[in-house]
Amino acid sequence: MESLFTNDAIVLGILLCVLGLIFHTSHQERFKAFYRFVPPLFLCYFVPALLNWPLGLISPEETQLYFVASRYLLPASLILLCLSIDFQSLLNLGSKAIIMFFTATLGIVLGGPVALLFVSWFLSDAISVAPDQLWRGLSTIAGSWIGGGANQAAMKEIFEVADNLFGSMLVVDIVVANIWLAFLFYGADRTERIDKWLKSDVSAIEGLKIKVAEYKARVNKIPSTTELFVLLAVAFGGVAISHLFSDSIVPLLSQYQEQLEALQLNSLLSGFFWLIVVATTIGLGLSFTRARQLEGVGASNWGSIFIYILVATIGMKMDLKEVFNNLDLFAIGIVWIFIHVLILIIVAKLIRAPFFFVAVGSQANVGGAASAPVVASAFSPTLAPVGALMAVLGYAVGTYGAIICAYLMKAVVS
Repeated sequence: MESLFTNDAIVLGILLCVLGLIFHTSHQERFKAFYRFVPPLFLCYFVPALLNWPLGLISPEETQLYFVASRYLLPASLILLCLSIDFQSLLNLGSKAIIMFFTATLGIVLGGPVALLFVSWFLSDAISVAPDQLWRGLSTIAGSWIGGGANQAAMKEIFEVADNLFGSMLVVDIVVANIWLAFLFYGADRTERIDKWLKSDVSAIEGLKIKVAEYKARVNKIPSTTELFVLLAVAFGGVAISHLFSDSIVPLLSQYQEQLEALQLNSLLSGFFWLIVVATTIGLGLSFTRARQLEGVGASNWGSIFIYILVATIGMKMDLKEVFNNLDLFAIGIVWIFIHVLILIIVAKLIRAPFFFVAVGSQANVGGAASAPVVASAFSPTLAPVGALMAVLGYAVGTYGAIICAYLMKAVVS
């Protein structure tokens, strides 16, 4: 069914009105009780999903807004949010970030076969896909949840997944991942309570946030038109350079496609991978220059605005009705993500890792470069680079982890 509004300008206007209304009401005293239970960021994500279904006002298939937000606004936001970062403090976040990232990867690798085994035991009659095809199809979800789109496409080719089954797996991948993303947004607003329960050591994270906040307070001023143009020039000039490198590197590496695929380095052939890598590198590089002073005229504020627009377009992509059309596959997906979360929480509790590392480590795997910086910035805009760097790591290990997961799932159904 066609949505009511298909014009990109109208859809963008609706999304910005939604964001404006949420942020406006979240600072009003009469809505304080409501927002105590429903975080603003969760609404920025969930309301666009409701506008898709059941309201039928907008649809991601009929607009290019997600593409624009992820390819233009996301790299711009990474550059702007990285400008004021204290790189040494970023390094001082320590080993717990890496431990939680690989724990998240392990949760996906082990979660797939356990979920498949669990659902096969209790809902064997409900599964409509033949066992030999099922593990092959689920391998594409593993590729996406550990790495990203390039890793997912690699699994489709490696395990010869039929197109119609691949389409069903895409739906499960997107909807289950987005349901988990909604929970992360909700948890980000309650991070202090969760950290208290985990008995987390948050000193390094708080230290980084304090340093950036102090620097922002020192350089903060009312921006002139000239300074805003310089800010936008740096941001979107950086986006242009990122696209230029991405468009140049991918054709160059395509000459070695067979060798890269043999080494399971398919991610290096993804333009989006290089776009995020270059944009993050530019932002971190500029943090060592005078461009860092652009924080004083609102660099992180603009970066946050771009991130929230991306959040709204991601929410718009979640089609809730698809849950009811693929209940058997969704049962596997839900159990899978639950095991992933359970392993994360157990390890976080053992090593006293902050919930921030749990959330970003998970999303760097499950969501990748498009949403890991978003989740990181939900805790604090200063932390967005952590999400970007972790997501790049996810691309690197995605294919290897997905292959291991695939063969474990094959062993379960054999």
